[in-house]
Parts: sequence; C-alpha cells; structure tokens
Amino acid sequence: MRLTVDEYCKYFKMSKEMVNSKIRAKKLNYIIEEGKTYIIVTRSSLERDKREEINEEQKSTPNEEKQIIKPKTTVATVLALYQKENNFLKNKIVQLEAKIDKLIDDKEQMLRAERDKIEQIYSSKDEQLKNILELVNKKMKFEQEATTIHEVESFNHNNRMVPPENLEIVELKEYLKRLDLKSSQKKAIKRRFLDAYDNDVRVIHKDGKLYLDFSKYDYSDLLAY
Repeated sequence: MRLTVDEYCKYFKMSKEMVNSKIRAKKLNYIIEEGKTYIIVTRSSLERDKREEINEEQKSTPNEEKQIIKPKTTVATVLALYQKENNFLKNKIVQLEAKIDKLIDDKEQMLRAERDKIEQIYSSKDEQLKNILELVNKKMKFEQEATTIHEVESFNHNNRMVPPENLEIVELKEYLKRLDLKSSQKKAIKRRFLDAYDNDVRVIHKDGKLYLDFSKYDYSDLLAY
C-alpha cells in the first residue's frame, strides 16, 4: 500500500521535514510517479481504523473525487416557481383589498355616526330656539295687551280734560294752571308737548311760548296724566 507524504505524516504523526529526511536517508521505501512521491508501507503496519480512514481520504482526493451531479433546472421547474410566487402575491392582494374595504366601511360608519350626532345637536338647538321665540312672543303679546288696557284707561280718564266751551287758542302754561293737577303731572305734560313740538302740527310755538288751538285739534293724548 502506498501513502503520500502528507498521509504518512498524519498517520504516523511525524513532521514533513522528518519524513523527507528519512526518504533522503533511504530509510523509507518510496516511489515517484508523475513527480509525486509515494511511500510504500505494508498493510499489516496499519491499524484497521487507520486503514479505513486513509481509504476514505484517498477516495476524496481530487484525482479520484467524484463530481456531484446537480439536478438541472428545467422550464417546468421555473414555471412552477413563478406560479407559486404569483399565487402568493394574489393572496396578498386579496388580503390587502379586504383590509381596505374594512377600513372604508369603518370610516363611513364613523362619518354617519358623526353626522347623526351633529343633526341631533342642531335639532336640540332648534327646539330650544323655538321655545325661546314662543316665550318672547307671549311676552310681547302680554305687553301689547297691557298697553292697550292702559291706553283705554287713559282715554277714559282724559274725558274730564275736555276744554270749556268758547275756549279756542290758549297758552299751555295758562291752561295747566286751570287744571287741578300736581306739579309732577304738569311737568310731565310740558315735557310731552316739547318732545312733540318738532313733528306735531298741533303744538303752536309763538314768542317762546306753546299754544293750544282747541277749535282745530284734539290734545287728549298729550294732556293725559
């Protein structure tokens, strides 16, 4: 059996320099083939386990190494891979579309709920405004009725202020002296005549004094007290 220098060093646990030294000293049987040195050893000198290990190493040497045959990639294999990838992408797209649809539905539900809430708020506000307007209308109606009653009472009361017969144009101040009125009532009547002076033709102004013409006009509203 023959071993390479490296195999011999490994088996007998020697350095390569030592083995080469033994070869030069002709202490080892060796042969040279194609420029490579092989050491001749007897099989009996090798242990059974070492022998099997060396045989395995020799089988795996580059000269005797068997080439591993890789399976060839066929068109069918490539198509199958593409189809598998395509199916995977289709499933992903379906899942994404389902998620998008769900998000859209959730958004629409949220918007509808918000719209209903706003409508409810405005409806409540409209109801409150309606109630307020009804109260205002009732108050205004009540005030109008009270004013009408007061005007009727004032008119009835002013029936006593009809000027005496044959009285035509008279100064306001002189006329008020003839009436049995309180000072505050006289002042209120004067103020009323002054306020109506600019826009009431019944009030006559002459030489800084106010005059009443009972032959032409009725002063019951201005003389009310």
